[in-house]
Amino acid sequence: MTTLRLAPTHHLGGADVDIDPARWPYVAEVPRSRLRAVAARVVVAGAARRLPLRLRWPDGTVRGAGGPDDPELRLVRPDAFHERLGSRGLIGFGESYMAGDWEADDLAGVLTVLAEHAATLVPRPLQRLRRFAVPRRPRGDANTRDGSRANIAHHYDLSNDLFRTFLDPTLSYSAALFPEEPALHALGEPVDLGSETLADAQRHKVGRALDLAGAGPGTRLLEIGTGWGELALEAADRGAEVTTITLSQEQATLARRRLLDAGLGDRVRVLLQDYRDTQGSYDAIASVEMIEAVGAEHWDEYFATLSRLLAPGGRVGLQAITMPHDRMLASRDTGTWVLTYIFPGGALPSKEVVAECTEAAGLRIDSAFSMGLHYAETLRRWRARFEARADDVAALGFDAVFRRMWSFYLAYSEAGFRSGYLDVVQYGLVKPADDPQEGPTA
Repeated sequence: MTTLRLAPTHHLGGADVDIDPARWPYVAEVPRSRLRAVAARVVVAGAARRLPLRLRWPDGTVRGAGGPDDPELRLVRPDAFHERLGSRGLIGFGESYMAGDWEADDLAGVLTVLAEHAATLVPRPLQRLRRFAVPRRPRGDANTRDGSRANIAHHYDLSNDLFRTFLDPTLSYSAALFPEEPALHALGEPVDLGSETLADAQRHKVGRALDLAGAGPGTRLLEIGTGWGELALEAADRGAEVTTITLSQEQATLARRRLLDAGLGDRVRVLLQDYRDTQGSYDAIASVEMIEAVGAEHWDEYFATLSRLLAPGGRVGLQAITMPHDRMLASRDTGTWVLTYIFPGGALPSKEVVAECTEAAGLRIDSAFSMGLHYAETLRRWRARFEARADDVAALGFDAVFRRMWSFYLAYSEAGFRSGYLDVVQYGLVKPADDPQEGPTA
């Protein structure tokens, strides 16, 4: 396979930008493989004939089964698009958007259609060649203690100011819970860029997680995954004695500052610590969307740790992103665009895995509340705010390729929840009161 290096400056999303080949090697270069490009053209043409999607070529030709109200994918550089897709699969598909090879006014809409038909996008004869064409999951992102710190730093230590550009004032970076089930919004529908409604929905989510954990006055609460401190703030305000742990230096620093500013610094310990190294006995544990960073090979260890740290009769409020069990098994060893660029070391469990690991750890699920469409709406609002503040993001030193990458990530995630391919669940777990395995006293 050969590669073609793009000019240092080329058209990217309507603007001329410099692409740093050291920072973005697969964006600066287009792989060349005639056979794989032909295969990609076959896949794309076949998908366009079946899907409710419009495919617009540079000369204005429109193909596809979609009508005028369906999402439209506009090819800017068709050859580069097919070369990347053929050579690197879905990783190349994301890279081609980062490079500006294609555009979409309704990016989440295009990605939702693809997510809804993911199982049938590739013709069956070509599916037999999948193991030769799809990259393997990188071995270097394993969640050892050192690996976990590096994986977390890759994403969460980018810049607190970056996350402030699109998160609401609570700085909550997980699914919000709105008062009513959100509707799926259509192309062109305005997004309320105000933050108070989203902040209220985030506080609702946090409150419900704490209720599931049974957190209240005098409760010894452990939070696994501090974020920027909103749950710890709410728990301390309820009167709980809070220990919260994180591997992100940036998050720990800001969480401590927020707690001090709120006058709650003496009620919360913020520890820069791996969950596996945590000791003590707690009445309650809260963990909101942290399990996704644990790694599939450590899921049993994670639930065993919850059980070890939880006093008999104690409760866990667990919020977890899940995916269908068959898709989890099929993609478990596969390299993906998200692993490559956004969350190295990440893995999404299925609901079956959560149930199996919970039972094996001696815990019991007593409630499970799915809120996938709430996450779709949360992500829609985040992306609208992020793109509206593109100049602020650029001023922080993040280049145009990064901004396109981040927009794609937020739209890609929204599409997963809009299509039902992904879900997010708030679980209430309980440790039976007669369980003899109580952890040592803190």
